[in-house]
Amino acid sequence: MVNLNEPIERSQTKRDNQRWQSVASNDAAADGDFFYAVKTTGVYCRPSCTSRLPRRENVVFFDIRAQAEQAGYRPCKRCTPDRVPRAGRDVDRIAKACRMIEASETAPRLDKLAKQVGISSYHFHRLFKRLTGLTPHQYAIAHRNRKVRTGLAEGRRVTDAVFDAGFNSSGHFYATAEQTLGMTPTRYRDGGTDSVIRFAIGECVLGSILVAGTDRGLCAISLGDDPEALMRARQDRFPRAQLIGGNNAFERYVAQVIGFVDAPTAGLDLPLDIRGTAFQQRVWQALREIPSGATASYAEIAKRIGAPNSVRAVAGACAANKLALAIPCHRVVRTDGGLSGYRWGVERKRQLLENEAKG
Repeated sequence: MVNLNEPIERSQTKRDNQRWQSVASNDAAADGDFFYAVKTTGVYCRPSCTSRLPRRENVVFFDIRAQAEQAGYRPCKRCTPDRVPRAGRDVDRIAKACRMIEASETAPRLDKLAKQVGISSYHFHRLFKRLTGLTPHQYAIAHRNRKVRTGLAEGRRVTDAVFDAGFNSSGHFYATAEQTLGMTPTRYRDGGTDSVIRFAIGECVLGSILVAGTDRGLCAISLGDDPEALMRARQDRFPRAQLIGGNNAFERYVAQVIGFVDAPTAGLDLPLDIRGTAFQQRVWQALREIPSGATASYAEIAKRIGAPNSVRAVAGACAANKLALAIPCHRVVRTDGGLSGYRWGVERKRQLLENEAKG
């Protein structure tokens, strides 16, 4: 007789094994995802609890704290799972500081930010970088850069956009403008005027692929169902740029991308024109170091770049990636191994990972 519950039971066993690994390693990144209880003590804990590791057969898992309490377990006095964790308080403090930075016309002083959230300047600076991956100064610059991009996209004068964003001088912005925008501010404001972007479109098992590039390297690899829609999206981004079809050399890039889909172990070594914040580029570099056939969680990527508590920021950087496959954000999964959102569709992400797993 066929056991219809067998797939569900296998999935539950796999999830519980992953949870046990989090408990055994005191993984703070898993706090809030689940709770575990020990049958012999009648106590429930967070995954990060530093109390003595119980025997595996004595452990049960719960999705939420209320389930553990309804089952008759009491909260651990060491990790206090019934209280707001210190990590949660720290996140609230840094979130408040980020809102202050974003609301200020000029970057607030470090000591003022620290005082507003109730901790010392030294501790605040370390905490801010640990949670966001950036220093408060870098975060302020990144926020001002976003405001400049918005102002330029609205057609405002470059000088007005720069000063209204909070820069004290245009020189500070121009020093990194090429890396941030990929072109001069005036060209960016004017929709890419005088910029030349080559492009080519191909077809593969994932659907349509658009590859676009500048003289620096590839600036976009997009996946979709409709090649015309991919082309329109690229044209809408820089309506005044000169979009020209790729020559024979450029067509070879498309062939390499399509070949990678069919044979991922061959790798994808292409010149890239990568545009993003310092934090985004750190994340994207970490993604490029994940080998074909392997995956990493958002929490693992955060640890690899030295910002273990910036999981949400890592997810944001993955979502901002415009170079599908070349920067393999499809290899990033949830802590439990599940597939999360993918800019070009979760089903494509599944196909890519299954293809890479076959070797």
